[in-house]
Amino acid sequence: MTYEEMRALALSYPGVEEGTSYGHPSFKANGKFLTRLRDKDQSLVLSEVSLDEREMLIEADPQTFHCTPHYKDYPYVLARLERLDEATLRGFLERRWRKVSKKAVVKAWEAGA
Repeated sequence: MTYEEMRALALSYPGVEEGTSYGHPSFKANGKFLTRLRDKDQSLVLSEVSLDEREMLIEADPQTFHCTPHYKDYPYVLARLERLDEATLRGFLERRWRKVSKKAVVKAWEAGA
């Protein structure tokens, strides 16, 4: 997946805005973190991932999913952008978007989706 494909997907959710986080491109919904790109390794920071799920993802596909010591105690996984497919990324983004968006926005989106 390219950065532009990821960007288009993230911005396709209602209320998602582009910004920066730690000086790097990021996306927020309702003012809350959705995802960001790590320039260091061209990975996306994906949240709402339990430690057990992260372990399973890394074990199943270490070429795509990884973690750094910075994130080891938090519910995040890193995913190499070039290895992600749209369906997988959509699942992670939608899970986080539903959690941080206003309920009325989610309900309206569901009605139109």
